[in-house]
Amino acid sequence: MAHSHNDHSSHDHVWAADLTRNQGLVLAALAHADTPLSAYQLLDTLRGDGLRAPLQVYRALDKLVERGLAHRLESLNAFVACADEHCRRKGLIAFAICNACGKVDEFADAVIEECLGDWAGVKGFKVERTTMEIRGKCAQCVQAV
Repeated sequence: MAHSHNDHSSHDHVWAADLTRNQGLVLAALAHADTPLSAYQLLDTLRGDGLRAPLQVYRALDKLVERGLAHRLESLNAFVACADEHCRRKGLIAFAICNACGKVDEFADAVIEECLGDWAGVKGFKVERTTMEIRGKCAQCVQAV
């Protein structure tokens, strides 16, 4: 099931009550961003809220990622809020990233996860985290050409 990071109308994030102030600020900024944000973009966005040092943002991001509330997109060195409010899963998380507009769709696919699990089992590889990034053009950008 795919969830777009550009459409914030489909759900309201259910955030844990025990988030620190900085975690809440960072998560809210990610949830309302139309594209993935780097730590420095987050810092620039949140300076008015009192965040002054990159370490404040990185600590918040580390905890949010650890809790499954945000995801790091390795190829972009940027972060997105989890698009599935109930995600918090430890299995495969995949992202389709549009090279033209920056739109990111998050999805999980049991078939792909099973295939990767089977491969890991055969190879004796212990999977700790699986993040898949697919780069291309979204349907809107393909139609715009």
